This record gives sequence, structure tokens and C-alpha cells, in this order.
Amino acid sequence: MSSISVPPPKCLQKPLTVPYRHMFGPGPSNVPSRILEAGVNPVIGHMHPEIFEIMNDIKSGIQYMFQTQNKMTLAVSGTGHSAMECAIFNAVEPGDSVLVAVNGIWGERAAEMAERIGARVNTIVAPPGGCFTIEEMEKALSKHRPVLLFVAHGESSTGVLHPLDGIGQLCHKYNCLFLVDSVASIGGAPVYMDQQEIDILYTGSQKVLNAPPGTAPISFSERACQKIFSRRTKPVSFYLDLSWLANYWGCDGKPSRLPSVCEFVCESLGLENSWERHLKVAEYFHAGLESMGLKLFVKEKRLRLPTVTTIVAPYGYDWKEITSYIMKTHNLEISGGLRPSVGLVLRVGLMGCNSSRENVDMVLAALKDALKHCHKSKV
Repeated sequence: MSSISVPPPKCLQKPLTVPYRHMFGPGPSNVPSRILEAGVNPVIGHMHPEIFEIMNDIKSGIQYMFQTQNKMTLAVSGTGHSAMECAIFNAVEPGDSVLVAVNGIWGERAAEMAERIGARVNTIVAPPGGCFTIEEMEKALSKHRPVLLFVAHGESSTGVLHPLDGIGQLCHKYNCLFLVDSVASIGGAPVYMDQQEIDILYTGSQKVLNAPPGTAPISFSERACQKIFSRRTKPVSFYLDLSWLANYWGCDGKPSRLPSVCEFVCESLGLENSWERHLKVAEYFHAGLESMGLKLFVKEKRLRLPTVTTIVAPYGYDWKEITSYIMKTHNLEISGGLRPSVGLVLRVGLMGCNSSRENVDMVLAALKDALKHCHKSKV
């Protein structure tokens, strides 16, 4: 009798074939060949001196991307969710008061993460497509006196680019840390971590940065580090404990490093050129949509996220049929809404190398074709 009861799967005995698609949804985006080629470099040990040199280069790139001089700057292995948890799990202890600005799914998830570790969570809530004024922020800060305020800079579920100016200064007036999610915005819209007094800033690799998912850059201000390293309790996650991460990334000034696990890709960016390109391409796209008679979900132009555009779901159509038709006919991904925006919008992401007029024209042509051939209700 054979000792193997489960035979080798036949599906793994043939070459893997992955189709090419135009990834124009809210993420992930297409990965340029130069980044894919970087992934075939040899594997070396995670404690080898060469890997530490590479990590130092990556830290410098993140500092540039975030516009910060924070020493506590590194990359977490995982998607943007891992960086969100790293920020909250390290900065918040059970019983701490946390304030979350919710204007889409990312605020909802930040609130749930904080609740799960025993924080006293309060929220201010804006309708999909909306944001908060400085006066609303101050009123909530004065009332709840939180140790941390969360804001999503680029709310990809609704297509909102939330203004950041003045919030950091306001937080510090109330002895509160300012945490910003820039997963959908970094590289596509201006962020100045030091100048805007952001205490914790994180992003993900798979959107404007055009890298494979699995790397989440994050940075902590000195003010945030003082709170984190004077905790009464250990963070709930060993893997995301900043004391371990800081040592492995050489951020704590100690001569020896302890082993950790990390994966990363680094790609240099010309920030100002990238910001300008994303804005101009978004404006070109918006004008094209409006010329077709389609409506933009975010009414105020200054609040529109240049990386992810939300289009009011065309009246009388099934948004699922539209996205399925475009995928099948044009090999092109766009998506519907997410959580608060489900059924309300179509979402189109043009990020990093995908942010071009040629790709805008491709999406507009696909939408025109879908509206021509998809079923429209007479109701």
C-alpha cells in the first residue's frame, strides 16, 4: 500500500499561465516590467550586510516619498491593512480614547481595529463623497480628548481626497496623535508629513507605487515614538511590535539587529512630476466623462482623489453588468462601489504607470461601448 493518500495535483504539473489585463480598478495596478525584473534578483540572507544596505536605501526612499526626516521610517511586510494595524496596535492601548473620521470603508476598518484591542472608539461620520471641516474636527477633539485621530487621506471607496492642512496642528493642541492612511493617495497627490505635522503615515505598494502587493511603508514622528515606547502594556501583535521592527530596520540606534521577516520592493519617484501628472490625467478623464453625460460622485473638484475616480452609477443600468462586459470585451478592470458606496458608483483607478491620457481614452471607449450594449431598464 502506498504511503501517499493524496496524489500530486494535476493542475500543478503544467506551467502557470497568467493573463495580462488592464488593471484600472482601485488597486492593484499594473506592475511595470522594470519592477517585475527586479524580483528575479538572487535571494540573500535577511541578516547579511548587503540586505541592510538595501534596507537603508529603501528607508531613504520612503522618507523622500513621505517628505519626512523621521528616523522611525520602515516598511512592514503585508498590505496596507498590516500598516494600519501596526499603527493602531502600537500607538493605542486598551482603554485609550480614539477618534476616527469615517467617510468611507477605511475609517470603518480603523475603528474596528481599535475596538478589537479594547480602545474607547468614537467616530465622526460624513456621508459617502463628503469630508470634515476643521471646525468639526476641533469640536470632536475637544469633546472626546482622544490619544489618536485617524483620517483617510485618499478614501478609495468614495473617491474623496481629504484635506490635511491644519489637522496635525489641531491634534497637537489637544495632545493627540495624527494618523493618516495614504494608501490610495501617496505619489498621486501631495503629502508633506513633517510640514503637515502628521505623526503616523502609512501607504501600500500596489497602487501608485506600481509594485506587487505585500509591502507597506510606514513612518512615526518623535511624538508618536514617545507615546509608543512608554506604553504600560505590550502591543497585542508580536509580528507588528515596533520595538522589533525598529531594531531590524536599524531605527533604534542599537549596534546589533535582531532577526525579523520582511519583503520589499523599492522604486524611485519624482514626486512633483507624479503629482502633476496624476492631477492632469484625472482632469482630462473627468472632462471626458462629463462630455459623455456621466456624473462625478464627488461634487467638489478640490475633494476629488486624482488616483481613483468615482462615477455615479448610470441610471437604469446594472453596474455589475457594466463591469463584467468591460472585462470580457475589453480585457479591462474597473469596479463598482465598496461598502458605503456599493450600488452608487463605478470606480476607476489610474495610478502610477497607468496614469496616462492613452489609458483614459481606453476607459472612455470601453464605457461608451458598455452603455451601448448593456441592458438599460425603462423604469
